[in-house]
Amino acid sequence: MSSRDFDFFIGDWRVRHRRLHSRLAGGDDWVDFDGTCSVRALLGGDGNVDDNVLALPDGAYRAVTLRAFDAATRRWSIWWLDGRHPDRLDPPMVGAFDQGIGTFFADDRFEGRPIRVRFLWRATDPQAPRWEQAFSADGGETWETNWTMDFSRAHP
Repeated sequence: MSSRDFDFFIGDWRVRHRRLHSRLAGGDDWVDFDGTCSVRALLGGDGNVDDNVLALPDGAYRAVTLRAFDAATRRWSIWWLDGRHPDRLDPPMVGAFDQGIGTFFADDRFEGRPIRVRFLWRATDPQAPRWEQAFSADGGETWETNWTMDFSRAHP
């Protein structure tokens, strides 16, 4: 756990997204689409920001992720800003890496009900990292993975 945990992610990426069409609905209808992600270090390396283009079948949009490392707690905080809703910053996901796997949690709301959100960053192969998002409607007893992102270097 260090402020260098996300160093593998600095640079430009092609992204293959896979997202459940309906979340927390018991379905298995996935939507696949492409995107790009450009990541830059901030705060002398203690943080980073990425600019994303998500090319959904019904129209592309942009989003930003901001990450910052807290040396006192040895934890990362991750915020998401969706360009379609520029007045709303999602609650921070908070967590850490252990042996190349980053696990982050937050409490949020989905369609008016409280949920627990989990991000998993799989950086065991830093040239092909994977991000996963899961929701839990029962306080973390069960999880539904609803979005994955597989990254490959834009300029290997």
